[in-house]
Amino acid sequence: MRSTGSTVPHAVCLPFPAQGHINPMMQLAKLLHSRGFHITFVNSEFNHRRLIRSRGEEAVKGLPDFQFETIPDGLPPSDADATQPVPPLCDSTRRTCFKPFMELLSKLNSSPHVPPVTCIVADGIMNFGTKAAQLIGVPYVQLWTSSTVSFMGYLHYKELVQSAIVPFKDEHFVSDGTLEKPIDIPGMSNMRFKDVPTFIRTTDPKDIMLNFAMKISQECLKSSSIIFHTFEELDKEVLQVLADKSPNIYAIGPLASLCRNLNVPKIQDDLLNSSLWKEDTSCIEWLNTMESNSVVYVNYGSVTMMSKHHLKEFAWGLANSKYPFLWIVRPDVVMGESAILPKEFMEEIKGRGFITSWCPQQQVLSHPAVGLFLTHCGWNSILEAVSEGVPLICWPFFADQQTNCRYACTTWGTAMEINPDAKRGDVESLVREMMEGDDGQRLRQKALEWKKKAEAAVNNGGSSVINFDRMIKEILCHN
Repeated sequence: MRSTGSTVPHAVCLPFPAQGHINPMMQLAKLLHSRGFHITFVNSEFNHRRLIRSRGEEAVKGLPDFQFETIPDGLPPSDADATQPVPPLCDSTRRTCFKPFMELLSKLNSSPHVPPVTCIVADGIMNFGTKAAQLIGVPYVQLWTSSTVSFMGYLHYKELVQSAIVPFKDEHFVSDGTLEKPIDIPGMSNMRFKDVPTFIRTTDPKDIMLNFAMKISQECLKSSSIIFHTFEELDKEVLQVLADKSPNIYAIGPLASLCRNLNVPKIQDDLLNSSLWKEDTSCIEWLNTMESNSVVYVNYGSVTMMSKHHLKEFAWGLANSKYPFLWIVRPDVVMGESAILPKEFMEEIKGRGFITSWCPQQQVLSHPAVGLFLTHCGWNSILEAVSEGVPLICWPFFADQQTNCRYACTTWGTAMEINPDAKRGDVESLVREMMEGDDGQRLRQKALEWKKKAEAAVNNGGSSVINFDRMIKEILCHN
């Protein structure tokens, strides 16, 4: 590797091409930039076009020392304004992205306008990035953007397959009580099969996601330099088990809070926004008119899809609770059709319901008016809620979300789970319990305790700040 003594360190940041993965990678890239790194941020061509559509050409201009580049994702061309289907995207990036990524590195290293590449920061599920780093002889680190507890769940897949428990023998596993059975995973207590990341729920030995998740997690661990988007206090037991398996484990999070506390310049937040949907900031003005802790915020993230029936049940449950709410309804949230809410519902909620298609979530969760978050339990959403001390109602959809839900409801004690087949009565009663009931008050108190612990981690001398600086020294700038 070239010495970094005489040149600016240059980190190439490679996120998996989906919103929930791009956001934490962007935050990490900003943090590295604030420590003097030149950054090349690599989006897929598809997401590059979406970024321009949502935020204009300015969104991809970057800064002189923070540049955007693209590689193809290998999927057929599309102009859809939606997250691409996850299984084909995982399969395609793994099979097709290595060659164009190597070509990009070669282009960067032969350019007189940028410093030579000195390290690669790759998403844990884009681990051809580590192979590329080894080939060009630079250090690398992987960012695991899902939860640490889900990583532990994915690592356990291999044992489940070797024991012939997974794939399941037939479809009866869904209804015969199998999913309710306890499962023993090191560092994780009170887990059932239904709490393990959902890709085990298959009868097909060739299932793309089962095999992808199993291989990626094992390979990620072998690479031995991993950043987990968490803080030590939140995931103590699992981090300890992982540290025994792999020497270079760094708990660095919550990344958005770390960006704020390490004084990442304001210009970066304005110029380097990674939202693939156009954000409606008028909801903040609406929140400004609401009383403290009075609003229910509802957002199912960037991938979750539901039936028209469930959309209607959530709608009437929110309306019947009589609490004001801010509801994010993506245009593609309903399977196979556009999300249209009944006229009589719109009449009913006049003045106390604000519905829009996307918003600046961290800003919303930090708003004093927000008292509750109904979430799909994506990891970014959970961590943002922890950072802001907001309790949760959980409606997990797939992947790591069931694991995150289990931990939020039991280990961290900040949430209640709603029935997967949510009915309006469930929504109404849980909202009321969380907003005004004794259990709700207890969970709210717990959420505020976690907020203090998250703040301590990202303050000067906190574990995440120490781990961030240690990671740079030991991995990215280690000669």
